[in-house]
Amino acid sequence: MSKNKFYITTSIAYTNAEPHIGYALELIQADVLARYHRLKGEETWFLTGTDEHGIKIARAAEANHKDPKEFVDELALKFEALPAALNVTNDDFIRTTDQTRHWPAAQKLWEILQANGDLYKKDYEGLYCVGHEAFIKKSELVDGKCPIHKTEPEVVKEQNWFLKISKYKDEIKKRITSDELQILPIARKNEILNLLADTEDVSVSRSAKSLAWGIPVPGDPDQTMYVWVDALSNYISVLGWAHDGENFKKFWPADIHLIGKDIFRFHAILWPTMLLSAGIELPKAIYVHGFITANGEKMSKSLGNVVDPFDVVKKYGADVVRYFLLREIPSDQDGDFSEEKLIARYNGDLANGLGNLVRRVATVIEKNFGNQLEFDPIVIKESKEQDIIKLINDDSVYHESFRNFQLHKALEEIWKKISVLDRFINQTEPWRLEKTDSELLESMHILIFGIQKIWMLLTPFMPNLAMKINLIFGFNPFGAVPSLDKKRDILVMGKFKLPIEIGEQLFPRL
Repeated sequence: MSKNKFYITTSIAYTNAEPHIGYALELIQADVLARYHRLKGEETWFLTGTDEHGIKIARAAEANHKDPKEFVDELALKFEALPAALNVTNDDFIRTTDQTRHWPAAQKLWEILQANGDLYKKDYEGLYCVGHEAFIKKSELVDGKCPIHKTEPEVVKEQNWFLKISKYKDEIKKRITSDELQILPIARKNEILNLLADTEDVSVSRSAKSLAWGIPVPGDPDQTMYVWVDALSNYISVLGWAHDGENFKKFWPADIHLIGKDIFRFHAILWPTMLLSAGIELPKAIYVHGFITANGEKMSKSLGNVVDPFDVVKKYGADVVRYFLLREIPSDQDGDFSEEKLIARYNGDLANGLGNLVRRVATVIEKNFGNQLEFDPIVIKESKEQDIIKLINDDSVYHESFRNFQLHKALEEIWKKISVLDRFINQTEPWRLEKTDSELLESMHILIFGIQKIWMLLTPFMPNLAMKINLIFGFNPFGAVPSLDKKRDILVMGKFKLPIEIGEQLFPRL
């Protein structure tokens, strides 16, 4: 394992229907985390993909009069296209129907679990929620229905293979309690510890008669691997674990599994059980995000209230969609989506806020310095406005927000700096000063210093916007992509010239 590495995964999207904006949120959150760690100089691997087996998919294919393979192939193409539409920089994309890359690892993991005595066969009767692809307790139902999918579970009675979760419960509890397996937000940690206490051994196969669409159980062709056992192994299959691959040696354990709260228990109980049984290191952290809601109700394919992310990106652009979802919806909570809220954020934060600030500063430099300002760090160091400079230069809350999976707070911190610069430019009114006035030079230095800082901190969130800001101000000493390395701080790089090119409005008002 490389010390200076970062491996992040999203959940793999379930291909029973087309992508919706809830999954787009997860992709964007993961991309921000991946970009942030790349800017810190860490070798980063970012994985996403599709989960293509299970009863729900088999039934969806049948309802659409298609063969399951044909059905998932069509949908997988759309999920593969979504990261590019959102300007997401995943390094790999795994499909669980991939019999070359994925199946060998899933089946090898099963064989190890069996060899270690952690699988056993028994007759079982229980309630199965097809929406969850999981058995559900009667006590969890609301009016006889799954509280999330609003459907009645099916009664299943058959002989299955079971995994000995009970054997590993104490060890899992120890790892979670000590934060060796960190779970954020903290409320989810407490939730899973309570759930763990009541967790029993779980069925990890289905009869091939009731479920043929999946990976066959090694040595038992009458059984099909439970979709979650199959799906969870994607995190190591993609790294070549089955063949002792170099990527597995380099990047495992995962630094972050980023998932939705509805599949949290599978990642925090079932997956650690499998890994402990197989003698594989546990992931370092599980970050759990909430749902995007529509009128307070979860947005989901099964409820039919979804928003198409491709449509929203086509209308407003990837950076605007990224900003809205990351700022409006707390990373660790539910949040409501509407175009009205998106437009309000656009006009208030982007057009009137950042866009207006950038244009005003560039215009003053163009008018007074002939489209070129020589930046001298000494002017900042000797400025009388050290309180403002200190506020601009303080990144502590920003970095803490990343550590705590509160990306919305990192954006809030950036916009606080924008507000500080707005107040400063309104107070100093540099457009009223003469070119020869030392106060003009000082104010321009402070404003450039602030915009450079905003450009750097904003890059993981809105990469296209960051590139445009770089083109306007010519932050050439930093390269097209900034670094979070303090050695490349603007205050230690000596004098350099900034060629200013105003260009078009960053955010014309809607």
